[in-house]
Amino acid sequence: MITFYPGPSKVYPQVAEYAAEAVREGIVSLNHRSAGFMTIVQETVRLLHEKLDIPADYHVALVSSATECWEIVSQSLTAHASLHPHSGAFGKKWAEYAYRIKPPTSLNEADVLCIVQNETSNGTQVSMDTLAQFRRDFSSLIAVDAVSSMAGVAFDWTLADVWFASVQKCFGLPAGLAVLIYSPAALKRAEEIGERDHYNSLLFIHENFSKFQTPCTPNGLGIYLLMRVLQQVPGIAEVSARTKQRAADWYAFFDHEMNQTPFTLLIDDPATRSDTVIAVSGAEQAIKAVKAAAQQAGITLGNGYGDWKTTTFRIANFPAIDDEEIGTLTGFFRSYANQQTL
Repeated sequence: MITFYPGPSKVYPQVAEYAAEAVREGIVSLNHRSAGFMTIVQETVRLLHEKLDIPADYHVALVSSATECWEIVSQSLTAHASLHPHSGAFGKKWAEYAYRIKPPTSLNEADVLCIVQNETSNGTQVSMDTLAQFRRDFSSLIAVDAVSSMAGVAFDWTLADVWFASVQKCFGLPAGLAVLIYSPAALKRAEEIGERDHYNSLLFIHENFSKFQTPCTPNGLGIYLLMRVLQQVPGIAEVSARTKQRAADWYAFFDHEMNQTPFTLLIDDPATRSDTVIAVSGAEQAIKAVKAAAQQAGITLGNGYGDWKTTTFRIANFPAIDDEEIGTLTGFFRSYANQQTL
C-alpha cells in the first residue's frame, strides 16, 4: 500500500534497518544519562543545526509532540496572553488549548504571537514574507507550529523565536517525537518568567539539553532514528527546492489535467497554498468514491479534516515519498478521470 496520508505519513524505507540496528547494537537499552546516549543526543542536535541550517545561537531540544510544545509555550513563555490568528482547524485547536492553560485577561497585553505556518487541515501556509510582516508588526515573541513543513521547506529562522514540529511528516519518521527550536530571546523570556512547575518547563528542558540530556526518560529509539535519517538526507536547501517543484507540479496537474473532473483545488489563491499538503475539494459522494477507488488500487489518500472532512481529500508532499509513488498516483488519477468521462 502506498500512502499519501499527511501524517502520520510514509517513513523513509531505511528506518526499518535503522530500528533493527538500534536493537542489535543495544542502543534502545542505553540509560538516558549514559555517555553513549548523550553522544547520540549531541550528534542529533548538531545534525539538526547543520541539515536544517538553524542559526548557531538558536537552541534545540527534543520533546514528545507538537501538542506538548503548545503546552510549553503557554506555561513557560507566556506572561500575560497569547494571540492566535489562524486559518484552519489546528490553529483553532492551539488557541483553545493555550487559553485553557493561560486564560487571557486582556489580549491587548498579548506577549506571544502564535502562528501555524502550515495548516494541515486545509492545505494553506504562511509565507516567509507574511511571517516577516508579523515580525515587523509584533514586538514580542513569535512561536511557529511548523508540524507539516519543518524538514520539507526552508525557513528564515530569525523570523520567529520558537519553532516546533513532530517528526511523523516531513522528517519521514514514526510518530512519538518532536523538535523544539528556540531563540536567545525565548530563553531570556523563560528566565524572566521563571516557571519551573512542570517536568516540561522550558528552563528544565534547557538545563538538561545543555548537557545533552533529557528531563525524563525519552523516546530513545525515536532520537536514534532521527539522527540516522538526518545523516542520510541532503541539506534543507536541496530538499526545499525539490518540495516546492513537486508542489508546483501537483497544482499544475489539478489545474490543467484534472480540470474536467469533479475535483478542484480547495485553495484558490496560489500565494497561500501549502507546499507540503495539497488539498482537493469536491462533492461528498465524489470524494468518497475516489478515495475508495484509490484504496482498491493500493493507494491511501488523506481524508479531509475538520470543516472539510467530507468534501476534500489531501495529498502529502513530503520528502520520503518518492517519484515513482507520485507517478503511480498521477497515473491513477488520469485513469480514474478517463473512466468518469466514458
